[in-house]
Amino acid sequence: MDHIARHARPAHLVEASLEDIMGRYVKRFSDTLADWNAFSDASIEGYHRAQHRFVGAGASGKHDDAGVIPAGAFTLSIMNVPPGQGNAPHTHEVEEVFFVLQGECVVFIEDEAGRRLSQTLKPWEMISCPPGVIHGYVNESDAPCFLQVMLGKGRPETAGFADSALFEQRDAHLA
Repeated sequence: MDHIARHARPAHLVEASLEDIMGRYVKRFSDTLADWNAFSDASIEGYHRAQHRFVGAGASGKHDDAGVIPAGAFTLSIMNVPPGQGNAPHTHEVEEVFFVLQGECVVFIEDEAGRRLSQTLKPWEMISCPPGVIHGYVNESDAPCFLQVMLGKGRPETAGFADSALFEQRDAHLA
């Protein structure tokens, strides 16, 4: 039986063994650290959340995290969102997906006039937020929520907060 790779490996993996690939491209939740300072708004009441990075840094800007799987065309992380917490309304230059794994979360989109539409998502439900659309989430339940978050670029910019004061400080957590 023929076993032919029909697509070329990236240059950095041409000589890599299967053991090397498996060792570098498998990440377990138990091996991740909860980063409660992943975003500049995370220290503000109402926006506390922890990022568990798997593929790339997401919009945290922490692109030098050697413990993550290298990002190519997207990032993937898990957000631990305690009750009453969420994130500040923001945009990205690429699409962002929030996929609920556990608990429930209210996701929203807004326009520049502040008009907001919201929906509650439960496990195995998601929203895909297009580039440039103000969006976010809040956990209005009394139990933690875990979201899988994906961004459509390997090194996205830090979040573009809609609030001007937050936007001016969006990289403060990286100092």
